Amino acid sequence: MTLVEEKQIITKTTIWTLILNGILAGVKIFAGIVGHSAAIISDAVNSLSDVVSNLTVMIVGKFSRQERDARHPYGHEKFESMVSVLVGIFIMFTAFQIGLGAIRRLYDYFINDADIVEPKLVALIVALATIFIKELMYHLTIKASKKARSQALAAIALDNRSDVFASLGALIGIGGAMLGFVFLEPLASLVICLFIARLGFRIIKQSFGQVVDEAACEETITKIEAIAKSIEGVISIDDLKTRMFGMKLYIDIEIAVDRNISLSQAHAISHKVHDAIEQQIPEVKHCMVHVNPA
Repeated sequence: MTLVEEKQIITKTTIWTLILNGILAGVKIFAGIVGHSAAIISDAVNSLSDVVSNLTVMIVGKFSRQERDARHPYGHEKFESMVSVLVGIFIMFTAFQIGLGAIRRLYDYFINDADIVEPKLVALIVALATIFIKELMYHLTIKASKKARSQALAAIALDNRSDVFASLGALIGIGGAMLGFVFLEPLASLVICLFIARLGFRIIKQSFGQVVDEAACEETITKIEAIAKSIEGVISIDDLKTRMFGMKLYIDIEIAVDRNISLSQAHAISHKVHDAIEQQIPEVKHCMVHVNPA
């Protein structure tokens, strides 16, 4: 898949997720106010943060898929990982704000004996609808992230999955409050904030690994070794280094061949290794093969 095609997928996916998140935020704010539900309003704040994240990903997605140039000979994909870190930080800040509000309401209820208004049915319906919509968005976005090999889209997909659990917490809290356990409603907001914070940390951790050239997973390394060894003429693998570049992968591999063959024969073997690895592992951006005499 070309960089242009990847850019198109990123743009198209972020546009429809942005629109859906904007609609969900508006509906949640309305339902939260009319339905007297702080949990739904907290969930609406989460949806608004999603809108900001979508805008950021759409802008950076276009920039990160530019062709490599003299100043960026390895391409621009790392910009996407850097922005994913910022998205994670923003998500954690949102979680902090939601959690702080929930703690204050719980403190007022248990310590100051303040009343919590019982939520209405509209809040329950919106929470239930959000669960189904966000689960659908997760599956569509994670599929697009794999197709475009985009870390930022993967972060949005994880955010959608986290929203499913957050809305489930809101659903339980609102339902409990409607049954008379009104303290469950702000408690649900607290649960939502924990899910959001966990997601933010996960995105930051994963993105940092890609920015600092973290190696590929053991499964991928084993696959690379198997592909190289399957090529006729490769006697052994002397060294193998991998590094993540966004969601792409760079490989430096040293193979040993018969010391008595010609230079052109050794070169042909190295080319077979190079082509086989890049063809069988789609996320490989470039594979460098060095030949040693056995």
